[in-house]
Amino acid sequence: MKRNKTFKIALGGICLALAVISMFAATFVPGVDLTFFAISSLFTVVMILETGVGGGLLLYAAACILGLILIPGKIALVPYIFFFGYYGIVKFYIEKIKSGAVQIALKLIFFAALMCLGILAFKAVLAAGIHLPEYPSAVLIAGGALMLLVYDYILTFIIQFYRRRFRQS
Repeated sequence: MKRNKTFKIALGGICLALAVISMFAATFVPGVDLTFFAISSLFTVVMILETGVGGGLLLYAAACILGLILIPGKIALVPYIFFFGYYGIVKFYIEKIKSGAVQIALKLIFFAALMCLGILAFKAVLAAGIHLPEYPSAVLIAGGALMLLVYDYILTFIIQFYRRRFRQS
């Protein structure tokens, strides 16, 4: 089914509103913040499926800007801005590769690089002058990589469900 311009604009507005609401919930509901950020990332995926990568990028940029304007706890938006918001776009490009093993390896390398940068930035900027207990970075990265694989699997399942349920042509 061919999607017209009005449909794409309306869908973008709805996805943007839902993404910002999810980010807002993530900053105010303790203990499930990463779950809300994961939910907010679904709307970028929907835009990619319906309008292409350009629509997903536009939604990500608009959600970041609106989140920074509307949500009081700016630091709480870091997971969305630096990972969840654009992971659907990264996933889209990585999954163009036919080999499943290469896909997984690239996703893990991407995540490990982000985690290393995040750990270094945290220690240099936010924790400068504060003594924190030392946790081996490798353990943090390995735990995060495991969670990435779970998140990616669930996201793939939701994408397949969306395609079957809403994209029937």
